[in-house]
Amino acid sequence: MKVLIASDLNWPLINGVATFTRNLAKGLADRGHEVVVIAPSQTGKAYTEIDGNYKIYRTRSVIFPLYQNIRVSLTPLLEVRRIIQDFEPDVIHIQMLMWIGQATMSQARRRNIPVVSTSHAMPENLMDNLKKLAPLARPINYMLREYGRRFHSRADAITSPTESGIRSFGKHVEKIEKPIYAISNGINLTQFTPTKASPSTYLKFGIPTDLPIVSYVGRIDAEKHLGVLIQAMEIILKKAKAHLVVVGSGGDLECNQELARDLGIADHVTFTGRVSDEDLIELHKVGDVFCMPSPVELQSIATLEAMASGQPVVAVDAGALAELCHDKKNGFLFDLDDARMAADRILKIISDKTLRARMSTASLKIAKTHDMVHTLEQFEELYNMVIEQKKVDLQENEQYRLSE
Repeated sequence: MKVLIASDLNWPLINGVATFTRNLAKGLADRGHEVVVIAPSQTGKAYTEIDGNYKIYRTRSVIFPLYQNIRVSLTPLLEVRRIIQDFEPDVIHIQMLMWIGQATMSQARRRNIPVVSTSHAMPENLMDNLKKLAPLARPINYMLREYGRRFHSRADAITSPTESGIRSFGKHVEKIEKPIYAISNGINLTQFTPTKASPSTYLKFGIPTDLPIVSYVGRIDAEKHLGVLIQAMEIILKKAKAHLVVVGSGGDLECNQELARDLGIADHVTFTGRVSDEDLIELHKVGDVFCMPSPVELQSIATLEAMASGQPVVAVDAGALAELCHDKKNGFLFDLDDARMAADRILKIISDKTLRARMSTASLKIAKTHDMVHTLEQFEELYNMVIEQKKVDLQENEQYRLSE
């Protein structure tokens, strides 16, 4: 089958949408499908590139001022139209409801191409970076959710990574007449495994080998609330020896580095910055416990990767994280922005080897249910379903037209 994936956020960006889009494209291509991706250019000018086993069409772009190192395509309609004309996809999968997503949806509807759309967005992801609009957060969130409802309603089928993601539509979900499915973003369980990190990884990033390691992997932007983990680390260090490894980059990186210095714990925190795919896999293996303080996760691929690497999880009780971090089973949940509670939960795990081993086993068991192979199978089934339904709809419309 010929699958076109449209995403306003894509590799080499590091975030959930970009990671899922790339994993999906590579996975489908590995299974024999012909796959192309439409995504913003990383240089500004349009070009094409090959990412392993599939092609990416990069549309003209400009810098997006709200996030660091993100480019967006503001007027991609003509480019999208040409790509769809040339590729003639059997099905289109839209990942974002921004400009490329809008242009792709418009062209798909015009050409009667079946569409699957995935809801990755949470309005809070944007609002936390627009602090000046904080007093207007509630009405803006409402409008964004209504915008999302209208956009996704134009698709033939809608997915979200989690049941929590479906519930995030709120009362707007009642107005959506199309079917909505919870399909995990999935992870490659052949890459993320509970094995030991290589000695060279500890040496390369200056990570101590004789201390419990608390880890975080992900973007470092305002909505991720990483400062809560930094504050928790200060509390932990008053009671036990440990080291924090923060993997990732973003607009709030310098602020969190400064926070660590102000709290006097800079020597106990390693900020790796952006890392390669190979280093990311290794760095997941160094952690004794993974902490996710972000309250705006529709799933959290990074948390899944940590679990598949054998780490217990301490996560904020918000978003969809409770679907991965089962309290008192494979980790602990803590209240929003409660650094003291987070520290207490982390301390329980790093100070009790038996508890850690039990929770590690539970994390592995849960992670196995999110194997990328299963995710790909579910999307293949969904694609085939919307393709067949589109054929039926077109036949019925033609028969109705002829009967008039």
